[in-house]
Amino acid sequence: MSMTIAYWCLLAAALLPYLWTAVAKANGQRYDNRDPRGWQARQDNPRSKAAHAAHLNAFEAFPTFAAGVLGAQMAGVDTAWIVCLAIAFVVFRVLHGAFYIGGQPALRSAAWAGGFFCAIALLVLAALAAI
Repeated sequence: MSMTIAYWCLLAAALLPYLWTAVAKANGQRYDNRDPRGWQARQDNPRSKAAHAAHLNAFEAFPTFAAGVLGAQMAGVDTAWIVCLAIAFVVFRVLHGAFYIGGQPALRSAAWAGGFFCAIALLVLAALAAI
């Protein structure tokens, strides 16, 4: 497999926070670009609040994933493992946001855990390959 797929997954994961913020804006009251953070704080629509939370969580998850992909590649981890874990991470993170917005906390947590496992697995594989 080609590392290109893993790099596309990095791009997808980097863009996910912006997808969720677009959902937050679409579900909130009329958007005010002069004060976007204040606007979000004033929202009372549950979907807008959940999408904003998914947006923040996507930003929080990205650095560990990016470090895992790049570290695994630099350490010489088998590309097939990197690609499979990268694809799984993106799928879990999309599901995480969808479950967040859909009000499914148990599924949201399971998707979060799946994505976290993928990122940690990439880091562990990198560490083991570097021995």
